[in-house]
Amino acid sequence: MGPSTVRAMVTTPRRAQRLYRCGDCGHETAKWVGQCPACHAWGTVAEQSAPPIALRRVTAAAPASPAVRLRDVDARAVAPCPSGVPEFDRVLGGGLVPGGVVLLAGEPGIGKSTLLLAAAQAWASNGHGRALIVTGEETAAQVRLRADRLGAVHEDLYLAAETELSAVLAHIEEVRPRLLIVDSVQTIADAATDGATGGVSQVRAVAAALTSVAKQRSIACVMVGHVTKDGAVAGPRVLEHLVDVVLHFEGDHGSLLRLMRGVKNRFGPADEVGCFQMTDSGIASLPDPSGLFLSERRPGVAGTCTTVTMQGRRAMPIEIQTLVGSPASGGHRTVSGLDAARVSMVLAVVSHWAGVAVAGCDVLAATVGGARTVEPAADLTLALAVWSSVRDIPLPPSLVVIGELGLSGEVRPVPALPQRLAEAARLGFDRAIVPAGDFVAAPAGMHVSQIDDLIGALRSLGDGTEVVPLVGERRA
Repeated sequence: MGPSTVRAMVTTPRRAQRLYRCGDCGHETAKWVGQCPACHAWGTVAEQSAPPIALRRVTAAAPASPAVRLRDVDARAVAPCPSGVPEFDRVLGGGLVPGGVVLLAGEPGIGKSTLLLAAAQAWASNGHGRALIVTGEETAAQVRLRADRLGAVHEDLYLAAETELSAVLAHIEEVRPRLLIVDSVQTIADAATDGATGGVSQVRAVAAALTSVAKQRSIACVMVGHVTKDGAVAGPRVLEHLVDVVLHFEGDHGSLLRLMRGVKNRFGPADEVGCFQMTDSGIASLPDPSGLFLSERRPGVAGTCTTVTMQGRRAMPIEIQTLVGSPASGGHRTVSGLDAARVSMVLAVVSHWAGVAVAGCDVLAATVGGARTVEPAADLTLALAVWSSVRDIPLPPSLVVIGELGLSGEVRPVPALPQRLAEAARLGFDRAIVPAGDFVAAPAGMHVSQIDDLIGALRSLGDGTEVVPLVGERRA
């Protein structure tokens, strides 16, 4: 064997492949970047070593159970079971499904633990079986104090303060619950998985293990998840794909109102919204939250108008209030509960087409009761409220306004208009301004004006000032 042949047989060690992974969403890139291209978070991409992928041949094995015809599958085994909290069941699509995994995300201190404690107590009290709460953020004594305050103590309600996945699985084996609540998934660690607690690899491993156990034992499982500064679910994006239902629990800390929004639901509608109210005894369901978003207005107050928005499949009235300052006040814009970009657009449309000068004026726009809406159907309502504030002309308190406003002053149709009008009529509104288009049957006792543009909306108010002639001349 010659020297050249020997040199050909000697190979240098292959260096381990390097990759960079985002600590928030788990996105992987071949080189370091300052901003994650997937979740757009800054400073979350870190270098990690990737083990070489070994290709192997997979041979067929005996299946755990034979394949059956779809028509022979019994769907009653996964029928939803009511949790006992009406608004929670509403968003879930009827209740918790055996073997279904729910991810409930929300900001710290918003009331997630309180809500789930009440749901576990109602579950046990209704005789659905044992409920096990695993807390990794609080001690057992802290949870017991909250349970005493809420009256959520039951003989079938179990509690375990654990942060190790193996210990959690042991508790599940011992208690054999029908409902499992993990608060939160970011605080549980798997000793067999590398990475810090709450990291991408740890959250993925813990969520996969709990999901597997829940489906094998037909346990209804609810996992609490943290959220990032942008309000998205913290952890790898695969976490949302592992679970069956993703819910967001949100609300203003200064308000008593809490909203639960469905983002993903394999067992029911994914656009449903549940309403709750914080009370001294915990969180109470609000089957009819309309009164929270409507104020007791004094007669003769300008700058206020009411609309009806769609929160999921539920129609809810929202009152919009505006206040326009003097032209020399500085031109600041303050928005609460509305989309700031749409507010700026509506102000420009009102200024151009309705002859209302708001340039250089401070404009404050807010919703009543801590409600939030980004729906375009509130554009025309905001426009009339601004016009009312500038002209100091109060709008009728029994008037509801619905419509999307375009840049050329046209009013566009909105979905679910009959449902919105029916809800307004139920609450006592007897007059409505809506977009023209398909014929809409007016509810009993309500007069409905269908208009094409902002000018038509102002004319339908019966205004006799110089606003309407000015707009007509401008259009001509």
